[in-house]
Amino acid sequence: MPRGECKGQGWWHGKFRGCGYRLTLGREAILDVLSKAEGHLSAEDIYMKIHLKYPNVGLTTVYRTLDVLSNLGMVYKLDFGDGRARYEFAEGPKGAHHHHHLVCTQCNKVIDYTDFIDDEVELLNQTEKGLGQKYKFKITNHLIQFYGVCEQCSGKN
Repeated sequence: MPRGECKGQGWWHGKFRGCGYRLTLGREAILDVLSKAEGHLSAEDIYMKIHLKYPNVGLTTVYRTLDVLSNLGMVYKLDFGDGRARYEFAEGPKGAHHHHHLVCTQCNKVIDYTDFIDDEVELLNQTEKGLGQKYKFKITNHLIQFYGVCEQCSGKN
């Protein structure tokens, strides 16, 4: 089945089951942690959050479940250049929550932002349209990360 094209009902329960996967206790715990996360969690972060309550859920289960969720298009696997993959839901219970990332190359701080400037929106729309026409490719989404130095690391107050 193509990535992200499973038909399910409801929020993530329905999406996961609708793709033909069993929703085990461990998988449900992982989905629950991701749905409540306010940041970008690594597999190890997720494991530590569920391990005390569900000691039978191992780190391997977390990695395998994250791979499945990523392949289904339910989570984004992000690389912020620190050697650890981070994960976040592709959308929330109210639908898409599109945002971009600012990543500090010194302290690894990640800032999510949604207050796009008009020029950015126009440039992205033109870029998607141009790439789609040039390669006969239907673009459905994008992930953008800008790298630089945050205010604290640059010494500004």
